Amino acid sequence: MRDARYDVLFEPVQIGPVKTRNRFYQVPHCTGMGYRYPNAEARFRGIKAEGGWGVVSTQEVEIHPTSDLTPYNEGRLWDDRDIPALEMVTEAVHAHGSLAAIQLVHNGHHSSNRMSRLSPMAPSVAASASMDPVQARAMSLSDIKDFRKWHVDAARRAKRAGFDIVYVYAGHDMSLLQHFLLSRHNHRSDDYGGSFTNRLRLFREVIADTKDAVGDSMAIAVRLAVDELMGEDGLRHDVEGHDIIAALAEEPDLWDVNLSDWSNDSQTARFTAEGYQNPYTGFVKSLTSKPVVGVGRYTSPDAMVAMITQGHLDLIGAARPSIADPFLPHKIEHGLQDQIRECIGCNICVSGDNTAVPMRCTQNPAVGEEWRRGWHPEHVVRTDDAATYLIVGGGPAGLEAAQTLAKAGQNVKLAEAGGDWGGRVTREARLPGLSAWGRVRDWRLQHLTTAANVEMYLHSPMTAEDILAFGADHVVLATGARWRDDGVGKTHRVPLGFLRKGPLMTPDDVMAGALREDAGSGPIVIYDDDQFYLGSVLAEAAAATGREVIFITPASMVAPWSDHTLEQMRIQKQLIEKGITIMTSTLLSGRDAGQVTVACVYSGQQHHVPAELLIPVTSRLPNDELLHQLNARNTDAITSVTAIGDAYSPGLIAMAVYSGHDYAMTALGHTAADPRREDVVARQD
Repeated sequence: MRDARYDVLFEPVQIGPVKTRNRFYQVPHCTGMGYRYPNAEARFRGIKAEGGWGVVSTQEVEIHPTSDLTPYNEGRLWDDRDIPALEMVTEAVHAHGSLAAIQLVHNGHHSSNRMSRLSPMAPSVAASASMDPVQARAMSLSDIKDFRKWHVDAARRAKRAGFDIVYVYAGHDMSLLQHFLLSRHNHRSDDYGGSFTNRLRLFREVIADTKDAVGDSMAIAVRLAVDELMGEDGLRHDVEGHDIIAALAEEPDLWDVNLSDWSNDSQTARFTAEGYQNPYTGFVKSLTSKPVVGVGRYTSPDAMVAMITQGHLDLIGAARPSIADPFLPHKIEHGLQDQIRECIGCNICVSGDNTAVPMRCTQNPAVGEEWRRGWHPEHVVRTDDAATYLIVGGGPAGLEAAQTLAKAGQNVKLAEAGGDWGGRVTREARLPGLSAWGRVRDWRLQHLTTAANVEMYLHSPMTAEDILAFGADHVVLATGARWRDDGVGKTHRVPLGFLRKGPLMTPDDVMAGALREDAGSGPIVIYDDDQFYLGSVLAEAAAATGREVIFITPASMVAPWSDHTLEQMRIQKQLIEKGITIMTSTLLSGRDAGQVTVACVYSGQQHHVPAELLIPVTSRLPNDELLHQLNARNTDAITSVTAIGDAYSPGLIAMAVYSGHDYAMTALGHTAADPRREDVVARQD
């Protein structure tokens, strides 16, 4: 039964000619599926509606070939041939009584048009925002007229596809309309440039055009970034952000407000807390009578209620929390808010779009597999015949396998050698900025500790003999992995014998507390060849000891893969602010007492760097000794022995969770041997 405190969240909201069933609004967000994987896209959005989101939006949808974002899998509405794929989305959303919204976009100089090969367009001559050696041409008045027509044509197609809400988009420094608004991009001297009124002109015209074309039955939403966090160099919420809202206050049917660029709008939990956008968007409702939606990685229903009752928002917007738990509204509605699978703010979902593949989620392993493999984020079919599963290892893979099997009615025995559940999740959550990652452990433990068909044992190391004597039908080895201490990683493919010529710690040692207990006082060198988050986090932990820290990496920047999670610049900036010396494009080439020898990646030129302690962050080895021992014995009494997660193949925490879920779903017979494909077509001559 719903807690009465949350009743306000389930009130309908009128948005122009349409009405929502509640205040939960899945704002536009990318999936890495888009036009290239339409069945997967439709099923993904439909599950959000099933989970109770009153409005479910698409990602950005390109309106014309001059806004071609290939190879990225966004939406596409270039012509009538794109309507059927989008109809699949609206049908999936409407099947559960929710409204479907579409975000129409022309990306201006953010597009390189790699496939269409058309010249990009912008308010003024501009270099492409991508790495491509391409420039955008300045739009003529005729081009502006064409753009207005393209937007109207796309809005009309969206109406035919069944959408209820259509967006006019000016956000994230990715849209042509925002480029016209910003003086750093708009250098025109005609009626569309110069003064604030002139730079606002095209935005105002497109809102009016869209309303005239489809506003009789579709709500017109404006998505606007009100602050770019650039100070005087960019849009500020208390200056032009305020003025844009004030000038257009009553013209759209809905204001969707956020920050720009994307790395500001979707900041990770490492750098921001829930509700971090509030100080920038709180002014909007004071300027308009129209409903306002905003985001802030809200997972707490109490925080959501506060946004409504304090007059900050009318609708609770979400992208990442709706990915981690598509059934978040349903759980609040039915008094199950303690079962919300909370977003951990890691941005692994974002990395899917940035690497042009269907997204994944650390918390929700069903993401991207709803159509392809038939997985559902909440439902696991119970089986009539219960087998006994012994799961060795209580990290993310083991916990996920255990809770999925338990939901299906299987008998689960979970043995963990250590004194804590969570494995690497628990260890890493103790590091600077990563505490939210403990939610991966906590959500699964909540299910397991209340399940009658689960037995859990800490301080229970298992030998091969123990396992054979246990008498389980199936043995699952989720024993994790360990960080190497020999330097082998992406760059060095053979062990570096010189590393042990001085004190050495692995990341596992640091996470076990060895750095706090170390009696040294000299410089600490972090050698990061993993090139994602952990090296920089360990550097922060080392700096907290008060010692000099030197961060060395063969990469050209700190943590380059974190660019896909929108963190790279913040990570490098934070290391600089903490006084950590950074050496990029640098290899380890030798070590003597009190120093390491390093070499330039390009020239090979060497020099010495002081190092009392060295912490290599390179790659990991699976803890698969039990697997090999069992494979060498007669295990006929056991139906199956399977390694999962890092014990099978070290990777992201998201991959470990996925591996645990995949094992359980396959063991239960819920997963087809061959996932469905959308990239197989009949030959066309």
